[in-house]
Amino acid sequence: MQTIEELVHSSYWEKDINCARTMLFALGTLFEVPLENQTLQAAIGMHGAGGYRAQCGLVEGALMFLGIFFAQKGQADESISKLCYSYAEEFTQEFSSLECRDLRPNGFQETDAPHVCENLTVKAIAFTRDFIRTANSSIQ
Repeated sequence: MQTIEELVHSSYWEKDINCARTMLFALGTLFEVPLENQTLQAAIGMHGAGGYRAQCGLVEGALMFLGIFFAQKGQADESISKLCYSYAEEFTQEFSSLECRDLRPNGFQETDAPHVCENLTVKAIAFTRDFIRTANSSIQ
């Protein structure tokens, strides 16, 4: 199995997909959950709301995956919603914000180096993987 670093690098440099789709793709691979093409298409504009710098696409992709993963595990909507709340709270503690404008303070500039969020993405995926493992072990 590929490492998180390899998954992210491939997503960004070979497929040129955004952070939300990268998060979904990586988590789907790590947890062996196939994702429908339509799900990945729904995340096309989720990189800070299409570059607007609103909620980070890494968070949005993770929240989408939490819904998919835990629904497959038979969790009720209310339980999944609470997990999403906990995730957002813990993500904020770890990374200081849910907002792209804070996590990527210079925004999206033509002069940016390609894929400036690559390191943050690797860290966020590892954080999310660990969150899911912990949450999943507590419901089993």
